[in-house]
Amino acid sequence: MLIPLTRQTFHELVPAVATSEQYQHCWGKPSQFIRRLLVSAVGTLILALVELSVQFEGRQILLIPLVMFALYWLWGPIWDASIRNRQFRKYPYCGFWQGKVLDYYISEAVTNEQESVNSKGDLIIIENLERRINVEVGDKTGFVVKIEAPLNRNHKRLSRGQVAVMLVTSYLDDLSSINEVSDVYIPSQNIWVGSYPYLRRDMFMEITREMRSRYGRPQSRSPRRTPSPRQQAYD
Repeated sequence: MLIPLTRQTFHELVPAVATSEQYQHCWGKPSQFIRRLLVSAVGTLILALVELSVQFEGRQILLIPLVMFALYWLWGPIWDASIRNRQFRKYPYCGFWQGKVLDYYISEAVTNEQESVNSKGDLIIIENLERRINVEVGDKTGFVVKIEAPLNRNHKRLSRGQVAVMLVTSYLDDLSSINEVSDVYIPSQNIWVGSYPYLRRDMFMEITREMRSRYGRPQSRSPRRTPSPRQQAYD
C-alpha cells in the first residue's frame, strides 16, 4: 500500500527542529558527550582570552559566540538532528507505505578503532563491535528495503510476516521512484527499527491507524526504489 501525503503533513512528520527522540539519539554515547564538552571548554577559553585582549567595544561582539561555545555541549545534538532532518525534508513528495517483514538477522559492525601496544611492543588495532539488527521489508510487487539499526531487546518481538509501515520520499509526484525511507514502525508490536528516528512518532502512529482503518490490506501499487548512498550501505 502506497498513499501519497501532502507536503504539510510531511513537514509535520519530519519537523525542522529536533524532536525529543531525535535529541536523545544525537546526544550519543558518553564519549560523544565528552567530545562536545571539550569543544565547548576549549572554544569558550579561546574566546575568553580574545575578549580580554580587545577593547570594550569589541567585547560586545564576542559575547554571542562566547555563549554559544559555552553551551555547545547542550545544543549540539539539536544542530545535528536539524541537519539530518533538513536533508530528509529536501524531497518534494512523500508517501505512506505499508508492507511486511520479509526477513531479519543480526550482524556486527565496527563502531570505532583504537590503537594499542601489546606486551611485545607491537602495534595492534582494537575494533569495537556493535551488534545490529537488519530487517528486510517489502511487498508482493517486489519492492524491498533493508533497514539496519543498533540491536535492542525490543527486537526480540520481530517476526516474519508482521505488517511494517514507513514514510518514503521521492522527487516524482507519482512516487514511482523512491529516494529515501524513514525508520520502520511495526504496529502489532509497537516497535521502531531504524538508524535514526526521522518521524514524529505520535503523529505517524495516528496516521498508521487511520490509513489501515481506511484502506485495509496492501494494494498492488508499489514504487521503484532508487537507493541513496546511505541506503546502499544497508545492502
